[in-house]
Amino acid sequence: MSTIEVTNINDVSGNASLVTDNGGLKTDKLTGKTTAGSIAVTGEGNSTTTNLQQGLCKSWCSFSGDDHVLDDSLNVGSVTDLATGRHQPNFSNNMGNGDYSVTASAIGNSDSYSLCTSDTGANATDHFSFYVRHNGTNAADDTSKVQTTVHGDLA
Repeated sequence: MSTIEVTNINDVSGNASLVTDNGGLKTDKLTGKTTAGSIAVTGEGNSTTTNLQQGLCKSWCSFSGDDHVLDDSLNVGSVTDLATGRHQPNFSNNMGNGDYSVTASAIGNSDSYSLCTSDTGANATDHFSFYVRHNGTNAADDTSKVQTTVHGDLA
């Protein structure tokens, strides 16, 4: 068997598209060979594969429930205050449909909270909404920190 040792692999315009570094590969772009947006990754047991694109978080945010100012986010441009304890993160890039999964958490002092997503019955492609209730009083509550993640298909 032959061995090929290289440091850089360049594309046709001479740009380094793949760089090796101490046994690893560095690149700024991954594209599927047969379908551009589809890359299969072998799972932990080596017997199944996972679609890389499907497994990525498409949106997340962390914000104050008091003033709805984003602390940090991915694919969330703003959060709308719908009412006390009701929040609406708005996507920067729409989801492909309303069949995505939302996970949310709320933190406030040492109290515990319940979160109910999709308080209107269905997710929208450009936003989702949910409300936060204090477990002790069952009242809607604007907590000091709210965090969400979204998994699904981008448009």
